[in-house]
Amino acid sequence: MFTVTLTQNDWSLHRKGAIDQARHKQKVKEAIRQNLADIVSEQSIITSDGKKIVRVPIRTLEEYKFRFDPNDQQQVGEGDGNSQVGDVLERIGQGQGPGRGPKAGDQPGIDYYEAELTMDELADMVFEDLFLPNLEEKRLQELESEVVRFTDIRKSGPYANLDKKRTIRENIKRNAKRGDPRFGGLKNDDLRFKTWERDIRRESNAVVIAMMDVSGSMGTFEKYISRAFYYWMVRFLRTKYDQVAIVFIAHHTEAKEVTEEEFFTRGESGGTKASSAYQLALDLIAQRFNPANWNIYPFHFSDGDNWPSDNELCRQLADQLLEQCNLFGYGEIRQGRYSYQSTLMHTFQQLDSPKFVTVTIGDKSEVYPALRRFFGPEVGAGTARRAAKEV
Repeated sequence: MFTVTLTQNDWSLHRKGAIDQARHKQKVKEAIRQNLADIVSEQSIITSDGKKIVRVPIRTLEEYKFRFDPNDQQQVGEGDGNSQVGDVLERIGQGQGPGRGPKAGDQPGIDYYEAELTMDELADMVFEDLFLPNLEEKRLQELESEVVRFTDIRKSGPYANLDKKRTIRENIKRNAKRGDPRFGGLKNDDLRFKTWERDIRRESNAVVIAMMDVSGSMGTFEKYISRAFYYWMVRFLRTKYDQVAIVFIAHHTEAKEVTEEEFFTRGESGGTKASSAYQLALDLIAQRFNPANWNIYPFHFSDGDNWPSDNELCRQLADQLLEQCNLFGYGEIRQGRYSYQSTLMHTFQQLDSPKFVTVTIGDKSEVYPALRRFFGPEVGAGTARRAAKEV
């Protein structure tokens, strides 16, 4: 037998509510992380203005408690001895009526509540460990952003930097020494001025070239998946990097550089020549993005239905891009066609480079894994391991 003594100094009792609340928030975050693949691909998020509140259904957890028999009857846990493993004891809410479908159930369901989080909070979870792989320091052209930081106080300086609080304090201190602790009779010796230093942060240049197939073979599903991926890619780049240029290219048999709004909204038709996008990307690199000064990341999404005679040219141009870029990502969208391999993907299998990364998407829940495939922590490590083996 033992006794427990509670004292007023047991502060752990006062923290119980806060501890339970923190644990609850952690459980909610874990539940959201487990469902990121479905949340990320929601159409209401992709087509939003990026400022909405996201509601995620979370199954409620009841606290443990003892449940007593309300009738206070004696109970035993014995059967009649004739049951076998797999026997159905009872079917709840099922059964057929004459001329009718399944009967309505009479058992309680599972309680859910909606956890609310902002788009910024959701983005933090999605981008938690994503980054641009193989990012290099480009020595010749670094971008500088200045941040002014006040570091010291001096007795002289421009009046625009006058520290009023410290000036008043010095005046009162000086008057107090004379037995009159008040503000008044301001003199030059009382003045105090702020001084500052400039923090210079250098970031390497990086450009991401987003290429999308908008030909007639790209149906509603294919275009939605492409735009969903690029929506999160653009948000990721602008969240984590201050100085990343993004170029948008849409193509069918011809490629055009388009605005961001056109890239996400315009529809096209016609045939497909992916080489036109690769050639335009190479032209833009030659004109505006010298590989000596820029980290270059081209990405292309298509359904793989390319003009057959164009595939070899695509491979040659992709080889040229790989010589100049840090990573080249190709995504192919095949709704319900996992076993099917397009002629373009088959051609790309001849590319032997650790910087060439491919992904296949057959369902909208695979958009988030595609992001991690191109920008996840294993990408840089994987390319480094493959490069080391080649050496």
